[in-house]
Amino acid sequence: MFKIISSFKPTGDQPLAIKQLTGNIKAGASHQVLLGVTGSGKTFSIAKVIEETQKPALVISPNKTLAAQLYQEFREFFPNNAVHYFVSYYDYYQPEAYIPQTDTYIEKDAKVNEELDRLRHESTQDVLSRNDVIVIASVSCIYNIGSPESYRETSLEIKPGKRMKRKELLSGLISLQYQRNDYDFKPGAFRVRGSIIDIYLVTGKKLLRIELDGDKINKILISSAAASADYKPLTAKYPLYPAKFWVTSQQKLDIAIENIKLELQERLKELKKGKKLLEAQRLEQRTNYDLEMMKESGYCHGIENYSRHLEFRKPNDPPFTLIDYFRTSFGKNNFLAVIDESHLTVPQLRAMSIQDRIRKETLIEHGFRLPSALDNRPLTFEEFNKKVNQIIYASATPSAYEKNKSAPAIVEQLIRPTGLLEPSVEIRPAKNQIKDLIQEVEKTIKLKQRVLVVTITKRLAEDIAENLLEKGIKTNYLHSEIKTLERPAILQALREGKYDVIVGINLLREGLDLPEVALVAILDADKEGFLRNETTLIQTMGRAARHPKGRVILYADKITGSIKSAMKEVKRRRKIQEEYNKEHDIVPKPIIKEIREWTIGKTPQPEDFLSLMELEDIKTLEKEMKKAAKELDFERAAQLRDLIRKLKNVKQ
Repeated sequence: MFKIISSFKPTGDQPLAIKQLTGNIKAGASHQVLLGVTGSGKTFSIAKVIEETQKPALVISPNKTLAAQLYQEFREFFPNNAVHYFVSYYDYYQPEAYIPQTDTYIEKDAKVNEELDRLRHESTQDVLSRNDVIVIASVSCIYNIGSPESYRETSLEIKPGKRMKRKELLSGLISLQYQRNDYDFKPGAFRVRGSIIDIYLVTGKKLLRIELDGDKINKILISSAAASADYKPLTAKYPLYPAKFWVTSQQKLDIAIENIKLELQERLKELKKGKKLLEAQRLEQRTNYDLEMMKESGYCHGIENYSRHLEFRKPNDPPFTLIDYFRTSFGKNNFLAVIDESHLTVPQLRAMSIQDRIRKETLIEHGFRLPSALDNRPLTFEEFNKKVNQIIYASATPSAYEKNKSAPAIVEQLIRPTGLLEPSVEIRPAKNQIKDLIQEVEKTIKLKQRVLVVTITKRLAEDIAENLLEKGIKTNYLHSEIKTLERPAILQALREGKYDVIVGINLLREGLDLPEVALVAILDADKEGFLRNETTLIQTMGRAARHPKGRVILYADKITGSIKSAMKEVKRRRKIQEEYNKEHDIVPKPIIKEIREWTIGKTPQPEDFLSLMELEDIKTLEKEMKKAAKELDFERAAQLRDLIRKLKNVKQ
């Protein structure tokens, strides 16, 4: 059961909003809007709706930073339930592309963050095995991750007493893409000590120890990775899920390989008929290499491009995404989708499949990929809407699309329980804006308050941060090139006072909950465009709405239409709160939000696995070292030798 553990109680217009949202869901409403001003407690209201309806939820956020903040908030509200973080697992990603004009092929270049990959597996496995699941995701959740049925079916079921030879068990682990690693034990790895096999589950949370007795499993022990000495016996069956997505059974893989070969032959005929001999040669060479890798190891670099064949989908069928894992477990009608900051997220959901298709069509045309690569893609917006039955769009500034789709189910939450007003807004000349900014920053810091500075470009953000640092002001910048898991840490450091100022572009807008920020300075506010339109200005101004002395300075030489509209809306909302405060005798008070330790990105580290191994392990390792040396596998023998030395040091 979902159960909120919190000292907060619904106040202001939260009770009415929660009642309306819950009522609409129970009445079967497919679309509804929660129009909530900054600081009105939209996240708490959504949490209450989840508790009231007892529906698993997929919360989609426009970027990883906001997703991380929501993840932390939902974990605090639901400490006893499964709350997960699911975002793109790349620290850096350059997609495969070809530019015909200059005959330039750009190979896919990506740096996978193993911690984010671990969190993705943790999410999907809990969605398949629990009912009390909330997944906070970025828009990457509409990308292909493989069939949930295959993911579930490919799992290896183990239980005490099961007949299974050692070789069979090891082969099963390798087919699940677990890697044998006796010296660097990490998530997705296993190690062998005679009849004992230790497995570090890909989720990074649990360690599994299997003890064999001849040709059967004698014992299965499980432990938390954070307390690896505390093994407890398992008596029931235990499913071991794959360490990678797109893992399939050998029988299905063999069929898929034959289908890929058939497609290759058909495509080669087309290219040769069109006298594209270079393209045909290129495609044949690349595809055959991938097929050889798949035959040998069950995997290849870029295997997702063959996902249509591996999943036995028809051409143009929608890919399998995280949403399909929810549908597999709960059905279409029994989970809730929440689109946070919908004015930003919905356009992203619309655009992703279009951009992906344009890039892939060029690759296919010039022989870099088979036509079936088109089916490795994100969902189209129409497919997304068909797969999700009930959606709540949450935003302080919902667009016309969300309003029209949800009418009349538009729920407003305009009252802040704390009584805090919209910030005061002042316009100053853009000329000499940096000099004036520094003076205002210094005044604000003297009052022990924090500052956000919003610029137009990354370079300008970095230059201003450097300028402030030279003045002795504790400053950092924040933009898209900062690694995913470092962004929340920077924002937490601002709250803790390690920084007084953060300079950024569009990551310092929607949803950031920073109660210590009293001043938001928007540079070049009159540069009309995406970064300075009405919605963006309202959202950015809202970052100062969580402080009793919150204020905004717009540096502008002219009053644009966006500035005028944004100030008008801020004034309207301020008036509503003032009237509510007066009617209920409320004195605005600051938001008290505890600064908790940031946990994402910290894989549980076993308490030195080497020190926990039984002493007889040394004898087993020595046998394996001698065997490796006899087989001329000197690299493995050297690794085992170093491991033995380390164990002996522990013993001493």
